[in-house]
Amino acid sequence: MIFLRYLGSSSLEVLQALGKLAFFVFSVFPALPYSVWRFRLLLKQIYFTGVLSLPIILTAGLFVGMVLGLQGHNILTSFNAEEAVGTMTALSLIRELGPVVAALLFAGRAGSALTAEVGLMKSTEQLSALEMMAVDPMKFVVAPRLLACIITLPMLAMIFIAMGIFGGYLVAVGWLGLDEGAFWAHMNDQVDWHEDVINGLIKAIAFAVLIAIISLYQGYESVPTSEGVSRATTRTVVHASLGVLGLDFILTALMFT
Repeated sequence: MIFLRYLGSSSLEVLQALGKLAFFVFSVFPALPYSVWRFRLLLKQIYFTGVLSLPIILTAGLFVGMVLGLQGHNILTSFNAEEAVGTMTALSLIRELGPVVAALLFAGRAGSALTAEVGLMKSTEQLSALEMMAVDPMKFVVAPRLLACIITLPMLAMIFIAMGIFGGYLVAVGWLGLDEGAFWAHMNDQVDWHEDVINGLIKAIAFAVLIAIISLYQGYESVPTSEGVSRATTRTVVHASLGVLGLDFILTALMFT
């Protein structure tokens, strides 16, 4: 009976959380058009979520590309196909590693910061003050941050991919001596704009929506204490990372099978 009671209470808590999340989503998306009119606020959030995330995106993209170039050359040399290092590096980054790793880094830096910011606004009663002044927090606080994430993460993913390809080029051509023409020619022949690049952008946009919703919801529904905000920030990183990996599998199955 204790186990059944625990199972029932846990199920009710999950259903309650899903209901709150659904209500949050249906409340924030109609408020997105109002974010465009508050351009200065939107620009500030783009800087906060995008520009401040550039150093970690550039550094991680470069090293991921270098590792792909090195491992790809070592593997493909066994099959006398080392000319395909550029193709393997580009397709791996564009289809999978670029959107996924950029989204994970984005969740760890920008997502956790958004949760902490909104959570602190709630704990200091700034959200309640906005409601008392007849200002909808969804339009003024949540929607600009959601739209900024949707704008910045696809751009960061493309920058990550470009740096990764550059890192693979440095290792394969500059270090291991692969022919430069073969590196770019094979990549140009095999990478398709619609099947690869567009699908990678769709993945990045989907990850941006997922991370932004989780981050803002955790901050908006956090317990208004320092401990509550810290736990909400931890939940954001964990839930967003697992959500990105699960959604990546679903999107890959739909796009590339």
